[in-house]
Amino acid sequence: MATVKDLRGDQPTWCPGCGHFSIMAGIQKAIVQLGYEPHEFAIVSGIGCSGKVSEYVRTNGFHTIHGRSVPIAQGVKMGNQKLKVIASGGDGDGYGIGLGHFVHASRRNIDMSYIVMDNNIYGLTKGQTSPRSEHGFVTKTTKEGNKEYPVDPVSTSLVNGATFVAQAFAGDIKQMVDIIERAIEHKGFSHVNIYSPCVTFNKINTYDFYKERLTKIDEPFENRDEALAKVRELDGLVTGVLYEEKRSDFQDKLGIDFDTQSCANGEMDVDLFHRVEKQFQ
Repeated sequence: MATVKDLRGDQPTWCPGCGHFSIMAGIQKAIVQLGYEPHEFAIVSGIGCSGKVSEYVRTNGFHTIHGRSVPIAQGVKMGNQKLKVIASGGDGDGYGIGLGHFVHASRRNIDMSYIVMDNNIYGLTKGQTSPRSEHGFVTKTTKEGNKEYPVDPVSTSLVNGATFVAQAFAGDIKQMVDIIERAIEHKGFSHVNIYSPCVTFNKINTYDFYKERLTKIDEPFENRDEALAKVRELDGLVTGVLYEEKRSDFQDKLGIDFDTQSCANGEMDVDLFHRVEKQFQ
C-alpha cells in the first residue's frame, strides 16, 4: 500500500507558509487514505505557483500551458477511464483564460476532480490582480484599486451543472482532506475551490482573515438554488460540500468503451474508431 512518502515528488519551491503546501499534502493524504497507488492517478496542472503540483506529487503527471489543465485532464480521462484524474490550478490560471474550459467541463460532467488553489492574486509573476481579486484590491497593476469585480467560481460551477461543488481552506487540513477524498470518489465532475493564502504578495486575504470570516457547512444543500443562496448570503466565505448530485457522467452517456490502451498492443481497433467517429458527425 502506498504511503505519503511514495507520493513525494520534486522539492517544492513555494514561499514558506504558502497555502499550497497544505493542499499538496491534502491531495497526497487523500490518495493514501483512500487506498490508491500512485500509478492509478493522473494530476494535470496549468501555469502559476500551483502549476508545479503535478511535479511535486509523484503520480502520472502533465504540466500544461496556461488555463489548459481542464481540457487536457478531460482527454486523459476519456483515454483511460481507469485512472483517477485531478486537474489542478490557481485562480489566475483557472478563472482567467481557463474559465471557458471550466464552464464546459461543469456542464459536461466528465468523471474527474478540479482542485483550484485560490489565493486571490497572481503570485508567480510577483503580485498582480487576478480574476479573484476583490473590487478595490490594490496591487502593482491596480495602484488605485481594482476596477473590476471578482469571478465567483463556486456559483459558476453550481449554475453550470457540476455534480459536486465544494470549498475548503488550506488552514483547515482535516476538513480539506475529507472534501478532497469525497471529490475523488464522486462519479462526475467535482469542483473544489480552496482558499490558499499567498503570504508574500497578498496581505489582505491572510490565514487570520479566513479564520475570522469563514462559515462551515456540515451537509450539502438539497438543491442548487439553496446552495447558491447561501454562497451569496455569505459573500463566498463558506466551506464544506455545498452540493452533490448523482447523475450519469459524460462517458456513460456516450456509451462507448474508450479502450485506447489496446493500441499499444497492435493496430487500432477500426470498429472502435468508427463508433467514436459517429458520435461526433
